[in-house]
Amino acid sequence: MLLNYRTIELFKYGTNGLVATAVHYGVLKFNLTVIGISSAGIANLIAACFGISTSFLGNRYFVFQSNDPKILSQALKFSGLYGAIALLHGFILFVWSDWFGLDYRIGFLIATFFQFVLSYIGNKKMVFKG
Repeated sequence: MLLNYRTIELFKYGTNGLVATAVHYGVLKFNLTVIGISSAGIANLIAACFGISTSFLGNRYFVFQSNDPKILSQALKFSGLYGAIALLHGFILFVWSDWFGLDYRIGFLIATFFQFVLSYIGNKKMVFKG
């Protein structure tokens, strides 16, 4: 059975997302355990910048294979989308960990689920439409 284009695209998107999430989580863990940032929410917002950069490059060149020469335009749209999603991600983690005192790792997974869904839709419809 041959896989259709959409299935392959979703697989590539998921793969790219896993790589970007690993970068995001690695920087989050580094911020909390090595640097010693006391707020999981703030540590997460910093880490999100690294994950977002990884995600943009992967989405542009690997997932959606954009050949649009207007990389700056795509980067601005992507930054706006991911900036909003990063705030949501940070807010979820802040509420989960800082307010409720629950394990930041579980909060990270919950926030990342919402990030995955919102970013796929936004990238497909707004940033790398084609």
